[in-house]
Amino acid sequence: MDLKSLRYFISVYESGSITAASKRCFIAQPSISSAISQLEDSLKSKLFIRTPKGVTPTEAGKELYPLAKKLLSDAKAIGHLFQTPKKKIPFRLGLIRSLGAERVSALLKDLVNAITEIELTLVQPEEASDARIITTAYLQSNESFQPLWRDNYFLALPTGHPLTLKQEIRVSDLNELPFIYRTPCEAVSALEQVMSRQGLQFQIRARIQTVEYALGLVGAGIGAALIPSIPQITTRKDITLKEITDIDLSRTIGLAYSDDKTINKPQQVIMDICRQRWSEQTHH
Repeated sequence: MDLKSLRYFISVYESGSITAASKRCFIAQPSISSAISQLEDSLKSKLFIRTPKGVTPTEAGKELYPLAKKLLSDAKAIGHLFQTPKKKIPFRLGLIRSLGAERVSALLKDLVNAITEIELTLVQPEEASDARIITTAYLQSNESFQPLWRDNYFLALPTGHPLTLKQEIRVSDLNELPFIYRTPCEAVSALEQVMSRQGLQFQIRARIQTVEYALGLVGAGIGAALIPSIPQITTRKDITLKEITDIDLSRTIGLAYSDDKTINKPQQVIMDICRQRWSEQTHH
């Protein structure tokens, strides 16, 4: 058993397929498959069940995963303890709100793991930075853009709300709807403009900034809210998500970086990570 095989195992476990793990690790699929097979032979246990859509971990795989994570973490700590300190590479990354904590954390983890000497500082998107994770609405004329995620917007309703019974929800159904107004949000602004042209309006019950807070208020029955389809926050049982069928509400999130500067190492690495994430989403 070697650390590289465990690293490949963790990647397959977290991504759900050998193909995705191959892209994530920048290694050929046969090498991933061979490493997993050798690991299974070494442990005399089947770790994954192959399916048409990818792989599913066995009980042995589920048991190995936290142990492998700890072992790799310990190995990394030992390496840092005895290696000669490297010169830090400062990197300022601007982040807009409401990106989804889990997927942003995973993105930043990949960046920090790829460049151990990085000195990462997270800032507001309007502050001076080396790159920004933003929506296309905030892109400036002197910036290039690498797409990262595409989110559709849904109307989040309290469980049991009358609109949850409708097969199809249209903009006209939203008139006088108790609503949690979230700002800044270009989708909310776009919806409000369409409603205004039709002589419709919300009953604003709260004005807040974060998606998580909006979901909490929806779950409490205070009102409805417009929510981006971030996987980790759209699985709550106390809300119902419905599409508004007669308006296209979506956003593309990506990495923006200046055209006027030479691309440095952290920028190149995070560009590659974003390109990989975008490829995984668009080919899912």
